[in-house]
Amino acid sequence: MKTKKTLVIGASEKPVRYAYKAVRMLQQHNVPVVAFGNREGEINGTPIHKVFPKDEDIHTVTLYLSAKNQDGFYDKIIDLKPQRVIFNPGTENPEFEKLLAQNGIETEIACTLVLLSTNRF
Repeated sequence: MKTKKTLVIGASEKPVRYAYKAVRMLQQHNVPVVAFGNREGEINGTPIHKVFPKDEDIHTVTLYLSAKNQDGFYDKIIDLKPQRVIFNPGTENPEFEKLLAQNGIETEIACTLVLLSTNRF
């Protein structure tokens, strides 16, 4: 799993948020993680960036943004050329899924927390 560097979009310092829980669980599974959110901060040593990452070797993008808040990120995510994008519950977006597939990027409608806890990440 160490090679599956993961970008968490929608990261937050609030422990009740699923994006926060995802960052923590990725850390616990020794998955390199990059956190992006609308506020700078930190989750257990992982900085939350407000500037979208570029030139990162991102394997997986896991989304914690509703479909209506994703469209501004379509090109940015596609430009990262990740292997896959995970649409967590509540983030499903058929339009974006189609765009990703057209660009050769695998999509998965799943819960990152469940995938990690069942060793299917």
